[in-house]
Amino acid sequence: MKTRILAAAALLPCLLAIVLFLPTVVTAILFGVMAAIAAWELTWSTGFVKHPRLIAYSCVCAFLVALWSNLSGAYVWMLVGVLAMIVLMFMEVMLSDMKLPFDKVVVCLAAGLLIPFLFTSIVRLHSSFNGRFYVMIPFVIAFISDSGAYFAGRFLGKHKLAPTISPKKTVEGAVGGLLGAVLGMVIYGLVLQFAFDFSVNYFACVVYGLLGAVAGIFGDLCFSCIKRQTGIKDYSNLIPGHGGILDRFDSNIIIAPLVEILMIWWPVAVRLW
Repeated sequence: MKTRILAAAALLPCLLAIVLFLPTVVTAILFGVMAAIAAWELTWSTGFVKHPRLIAYSCVCAFLVALWSNLSGAYVWMLVGVLAMIVLMFMEVMLSDMKLPFDKVVVCLAAGLLIPFLFTSIVRLHSSFNGRFYVMIPFVIAFISDSGAYFAGRFLGKHKLAPTISPKKTVEGAVGGLLGAVLGMVIYGLVLQFAFDFSVNYFACVVYGLLGAVAGIFGDLCFSCIKRQTGIKDYSNLIPGHGGILDRFDSNIIIAPLVEILMIWWPVAVRLW
């Protein structure tokens, strides 16, 4: 527990400082590196794929997806990436004399394209107008929801939420996470309104918090399913006390794209000037 808190105290401020104060391209590079590591974790660490070239394709493509998310005309670049990955994957199938199973191709496509595309919603939020303020929303939801769930589950948890998938999760913890996310969003809305002159929709803050917390729990359970099926405890030991990129940011892989969609359809805050 002590190692977990110290690691979070050291890494979280650095991550937020990069996201808030440095150009979007730096955020894109940072999340590209993280996406590449996550691709390696999903392929190699799980044991799904032990083919060096396939893993390399996935890691490189995951990094490029983050960079493309920072470019105008991102759709075209994503189309290039999808086409290139499909060609490379099936070339490997053909070169293997049909011995390379299709399920390994699918895992590599998920690791190199699908998960990075969802994860790098952070980059696309950052590159939008007033993006430095909007990019904080997935972090507020994820980290405060996670904290609320942890303490509620620790002190009040009695009823298991999904014992087969994640034995430590409780219904009481989930409720604590929901309340924490709503409170975090309302407080962030107040900060935007009174410190940065935004017009804030507080009903939207509540909805963002509720939907975001549910998305975070779902994301956590999704990647726990993979760990249970492959028999691993953590995806890697990159972050002391937390595990790997997929262990620490599993909830954000679902929360971030949800927030991106909501910000397009129903912005939670608009700057008055």
